[in-house]
Amino acid sequence: MTNTAKKQRPKIDEEAIKYVLFSAREHDVKFIRLWFTDILGTLKGFAITVDELEGVLRNGASFDGASIEGLTRADESDMIAMPDPSTFQVLPWRPSKDAVARLFCDIETPAGEASAADGRQVLRRNIQKASKMGFTFYVAPEIEYYYDMGESEESARPNRSGYFDQTSVDGTGADLRRDTVLTLEQMGIPVKHSHHEVGDGQHEIDLRHMNALTMADSIITFKTVAKEIAAPSGAYATFMPRPFGDRHGSGMHTHMSLFKGDDNAFFDAEAEQNLSEIGRQFIAGLMRHAADICVVTNQWINSYKRLIPGLEAPVFASWTKGNFGDLIRVPTYRPGREKSVRVEYRAPDSAANPYLLFSVLLAAGLDGIEKKLPLPEPLDDDVYRMSDSELSEHGVARLPRTLDEAIRLAEKSELLENALGSTVMANFLANKRLEWQDFSNTVTDYELARYRHL
Repeated sequence: MTNTAKKQRPKIDEEAIKYVLFSAREHDVKFIRLWFTDILGTLKGFAITVDELEGVLRNGASFDGASIEGLTRADESDMIAMPDPSTFQVLPWRPSKDAVARLFCDIETPAGEASAADGRQVLRRNIQKASKMGFTFYVAPEIEYYYDMGESEESARPNRSGYFDQTSVDGTGADLRRDTVLTLEQMGIPVKHSHHEVGDGQHEIDLRHMNALTMADSIITFKTVAKEIAAPSGAYATFMPRPFGDRHGSGMHTHMSLFKGDDNAFFDAEAEQNLSEIGRQFIAGLMRHAADICVVTNQWINSYKRLIPGLEAPVFASWTKGNFGDLIRVPTYRPGREKSVRVEYRAPDSAANPYLLFSVLLAAGLDGIEKKLPLPEPLDDDVYRMSDSELSEHGVARLPRTLDEAIRLAEKSELLENALGSTVMANFLANKRLEWQDFSNTVTDYELARYRHL
């Protein structure tokens, strides 16, 4: 994979520009935030005034990319943020007078070429590959997170809410979740479900399925909305994979399907579980590459404090018809709902970069289709009770136990480099190596408590 994406920007959509300018006037917008992410999925951006909007929509806005993690090489700094007009939305948590809107941007070089280091462009490239194979890639995440009340008065209240509880004994959490859902809907992001999760103070909001690029933008927006809504209450919405050692971690189970036109390519009326051969090959690809792509699906040191037995998170690359402890699950088919046949991938956590996450999941699945990989029979037994030899017989690999192990597996992965491109691959792994080194050199509270007085 080359380091530079040569594709020039598409022709300007005059109708889209007119729509954005009209919407800005209608909503009394005075500032527009130009949003993009760094290589880790952290939201970045800068603001322009409405007077600059038309020019920026046509020509982009230049900025210094040298300070953005993984965005530029050492010998370059100037980059262009090119807004995507279809992502224009007013920010509901800002005042309605002199309103603020946002636009997601693609990152380009000053020559107008797509930046090889831009996660949004990486995902678009993988989507284009799927399109050439005749597929549209749809995803739907289940996003888990905690409200951390910090030192506020609310934090002193006991939180005894559990899975699906409908009471308000967890204080303001239910209200914050409700307001978050209402804000997402106001911004055009449809929500399927929301509920309290297993952990005290843990919540889940499930977004309705949509194409992968729109969903990646929506996840970034979701995290921002959850934090902005929580802040006035003195709370913090944390997407740390496992922020509390005595509670479950926060995952982001990702439901995926491929469509050919209006038809679900994963559905076969005559097949077992109504899962087509394409669907089976897609799962086989995910299983084949699960360990290699774990550095992206679970990118933080803390991610591996969630991927342990007993926390309803996967440890092995296995698939099942219904067991919630396996990596991949095929939800039960309901007659008459052919479009709902899908694959649920349960390793990712809520802190993943969604652009890179969807890129590697799609690439792994497509590799299974291209190579017609065979899918072993689903495991009905408890995978945690099986011996290593039994796991091997079923083609089941163990997921990495630490970030360091995930990095070492990723370094050897041709699929990962093809999915991310050599620029993102090199920058991302360099960042992860530095994180592991910093962690390894840090004296933790655990070490002090255990060894200090020996």
